[in-house]
Amino acid sequence: MQNVRPKKHLGQHFLTDLSIAERIAQAVKGHDGVNCVLEIGPGMGVLTDFLLKNPMELYLIDIDSESIAYLYQKYPQLKEKIIEGDYLKEDFSSVLPDKYAIAGNFPYNISSQIFFRVLDERDKVTEVVCMLQKEVAQRIASPKGNKAYGILSVLLQAFYDIEYLFTVPPGVFNPPPKVDSGVIRLTRNQTEKLDCKEKLFFQVVKAGFGNRRKTLRNSLKSFQLPEDLKINPLLDKRAEQLDVADFVFLTQQIEASRGNH
Repeated sequence: MQNVRPKKHLGQHFLTDLSIAERIAQAVKGHDGVNCVLEIGPGMGVLTDFLLKNPMELYLIDIDSESIAYLYQKYPQLKEKIIEGDYLKEDFSSVLPDKYAIAGNFPYNISSQIFFRVLDERDKVTEVVCMLQKEVAQRIASPKGNKAYGILSVLLQAFYDIEYLFTVPPGVFNPPPKVDSGVIRLTRNQTEKLDCKEKLFFQVVKAGFGNRRKTLRNSLKSFQLPEDLKINPLLDKRAEQLDVADFVFLTQQIEASRGNH
């Protein structure tokens, strides 16, 4: 079988270090009794080899037709479970079970979009173990009060417990990226839905981080804050100092004031 060429436009950096691939595969715990894992962007199957040792049922999705042809040859036993497609657009309802885990070495250029899709599918995705740009991995796992903490941190931490597992140097990839990578694990928490309107919550979080140096009093001005909320000390803080519960509280207050008009 001929090796797959890593394609720059797809953000492909193939992992070559087997011990790291094994550590990533072993970090998939099958949270909530889930028995199925979807690997995003398997490339030439370095991680796939170790995921196959896991008792969970394995599906693969890749957008690269050259990779797909290679995977068909390498894993004839997975033929029915190899999907050529874009994770961001694919409808898995007739393919995957109701609940599944995700694993993968995510392309740097679409990792944030993958997480927004995970948020949309959070009732199905119980766990994510993935490698991505270290800076993004740290941001997602970062607690409040930290410079790295941002929009994705809040939105994902609302529904997932997040652990930063380990850092991976550039030299273990072909071609080597210019930055370090980080491996994180997201585990679905008990929150089924937020105690506020979710769309408004997303808007409040995005507006709050829109200008990180401003206090929330300034960055949330456009929401016509109720008078009694304007004197709340939370508004003297910046977005990075608030946790999920604080943002839910602010959203509830804005929601309530709109209901009173």
